[in-house]
Amino acid sequence: MSQSTYSRRAALAAIFAVGVQLAVAGRARAETPPAVEAPAPTAWSSLSAEEQKALGRYSDKWDSMPAEQQQRLVRGTRRWLAMSPEQRQKAQERFARWKDLSPEQKELARKRWHKYRELTPEQQARVREDYHRFKRLTPEQRQKLRERWQNASPEERQKMLERRRQRMQRQGRPPPQ
Repeated sequence: MSQSTYSRRAALAAIFAVGVQLAVAGRARAETPPAVEAPAPTAWSSLSAEEQKALGRYSDKWDSMPAEQQQRLVRGTRRWLAMSPEQRQKAQERFARWKDLSPEQKELARKRWHKYRELTPEQQARVREDYHRFKRLTPEQRQKLRERWQNASPEERQKMLERRRQRMQRQGRPPPQ
């Protein structure tokens, strides 16, 4: 090959290398998520009297809390204040049950919640419907159903699920996924 061919190839290789470098750098910038602005702190004085009363135990350390924590507390307080007395009672009962769970049970509950949140709205509605149907059973019926499921072999469980799908189709309801 002649000297000019080598020079041309070297020049093309250099241009290619520079092009690749620019493309990689541009892609890296494009893939960098935009900076998320941190929420602004919430001034204690901007809270209503009811909110301040509900958050009273945090008043001494409010200004030193991260803004995210302040906003979580304010959102929770506003939800609490918007609840009826019956809703508050139920929430307190759920919280008491939560406190009694072991760390393993809490982790399992969190995983199930995240899995539920990934379902489509239709699937979530089916889960809620099935839950309410289960809760309407008597404690004896629930226990019997639990025991039947726990004592079933994997093949028997598959048959139980298949029968349920068929029942749902006969009722005109979409089967679970």
